Amino acid sequence: MAGFLQESFAQTNDGVKVGIKGGYNVFGWQGETVKSFGNLLEYTNGNAETRMRQGFHVGGYLSIPLANGFELEPGVQYSQKGMVLEGRVPGDAAQFANAKVTLTNKAEYIDVPLLAKVYIGEGFNLFAGPQVSFLLSNKVNVNAGAFGFSAYNNDFEWQNSQRKVDLGMSAGAGYQFQNGLNLGGSYDMGLTTLDDNASYKSYNHGFKASVGFRF
Repeated sequence: MAGFLQESFAQTNDGVKVGIKGGYNVFGWQGETVKSFGNLLEYTNGNAETRMRQGFHVGGYLSIPLANGFELEPGVQYSQKGMVLEGRVPGDAAQFANAKVTLTNKAEYIDVPLLAKVYIGEGFNLFAGPQVSFLLSNKVNVNAGAFGFSAYNNDFEWQNSQRKVDLGMSAGAGYQFQNGLNLGGSYDMGLTTLDDNASYKSYNHGFKASVGFRF
């Protein structure tokens, strides 16, 4: 049994290693999301729905072995987050024309996770830990159109009331190949409201699918 564990977790005994990773994001807001866009709700007579925003993340990390099968993994990533709120204009004519207004929150963050990683088999691992996210840019894209054509499309800065530092958690699972390649998936959850004044209680949450390489 001891020999099996030593062979399975040999990658954790070679000292500190540097890695890079990147991949696909799908993020949204949970909580009182629609309250933050009250004007859209009035314009569409409350006929609105939310969707996740697609994006990507990329960054680097350190693998710090602490014991057989256990690592500490601090990292830094650029990460795209946000959400999409789509409202349809009421009325028979508007419905025929498929008239709608779409607001897309395009938030860009620097994520700094500190993950504890446990290997439970050869290469397979589970990880979790706190994460601090720093807001770099926060825009809202407004798109209005009908018949499949965009009549209005513009971006606006939105940082006056947005919290600049988001505290959260990240947890997931991955697989580390012996050649350095690794795959992983995680769920990120914000623990602080997006609005600095907490006038609406919405939080970041979403999923990341990553591919990386540890040198």
